[in-house]
Amino acid sequence: MVESLVEQIIYKIDQAAQLYHRLILVVAPSGMGKTMALREVAKRTKFRYININLELSQRLLGLTERQRSLLVFRLLNEIVEGNGTQVVLLDNIELLFDTSLKQDPLRLLQGISRNRTVVASWNGIIENDHLIYARPDHPEYRRYPATSLLMTNVELHG
Repeated sequence: MVESLVEQIIYKIDQAAQLYHRLILVVAPSGMGKTMALREVAKRTKFRYININLELSQRLLGLTERQRSLLVFRLLNEIVEGNGTQVVLLDNIELLFDTSLKQDPLRLLQGISRNRTVVASWNGIIENDHLIYARPDHPEYRRYPATSLLMTNVELHG
């Protein structure tokens, strides 16, 4: 399963070059092989793999809650610009959903994908043509129309 996911991601990276937002979402619940696939893509292509929770939390550490919400986009952009490559692989993006940051995670990812291709793992599902993160009763719940998004959906078997 991971092998076919790796191939799908690499194929979609070529497709994304023509888009306004060069964003590819790898969508599946936690534990379905997204991290393994992204690491394998990084190994084969030499694209940069970034653990967003780790990198962003280090930069947010000394800031007040207000500063965090104001600076999160700029800090995220600095992280992905770090090595100047045209493609970055983002994993562990859960921090972007933190309600204290007062952000729209999809809009953040789209914003940083204007000048480079961004492949991001998304812990969630696609249901009825909507991209979903968390359950409706969860404070971090998000639901977006999936129609204009470039996604790879890890198939759930069983």
